[in-house]
Amino acid sequence: MSRIEQLIDEIEEYIDSCKYQPLSTTKILVNKEELEELLVELRLRVPDEIKQYQKIISNQEAILSEARSQANTMVAEATAQTNELVNQHEIMQKAYASANEIIEQANMQAQAIVDNAVNDANNIRQGAVQYTDDMLRNLQAIISHTMEGARGRFDAFLTSMQSSYDIVSTNRNELAGGVVQEAPAGEQPPEDGSAV
Repeated sequence: MSRIEQLIDEIEEYIDSCKYQPLSTTKILVNKEELEELLVELRLRVPDEIKQYQKIISNQEAILSEARSQANTMVAEATAQTNELVNQHEIMQKAYASANEIIEQANMQAQAIVDNAVNDANNIRQGAVQYTDDMLRNLQAIISHTMEGARGRFDAFLTSMQSSYDIVSTNRNELAGGVVQEAPAGEQPPEDGSAV
């Protein structure tokens, strides 16, 4: 299932989970921000160009059906002309030859129409796939750039923290050296080494 289908399912589930307004069985209360968030993501997932490509691709069967219909019409016209010529006995041989030629031409034209329709549909599909791949490549580059920037800032932060840590450690060591005092005669320094 694609992310677009998932978003549509999420929107439907969200609407189903909303409470009805008081005294109503048709109007519901929705969280505008949550619904807008789902719709914004859905819009980002379905650019207008891809919707157009999908519409054209979905019409491929209609294009092929139209081509077949035109081909059938041409063949029917050729067959009708053939029947008319055959009914005229004195030119029967000529009628067969002419009819076969017309049918052959009609079949060739019908095949050309079908081939062109298939090629157009394939080109449109390939364009849609290429466009989607370009969009994903751009998104990938943005994410990579963002990760590199974040990594650089994090490394700088760690370097700064290490420097601060080193300064604090140095200061503590210096303080520790100055805190040690001689104990008065007859007294033992505390066991933990701290000065009193």
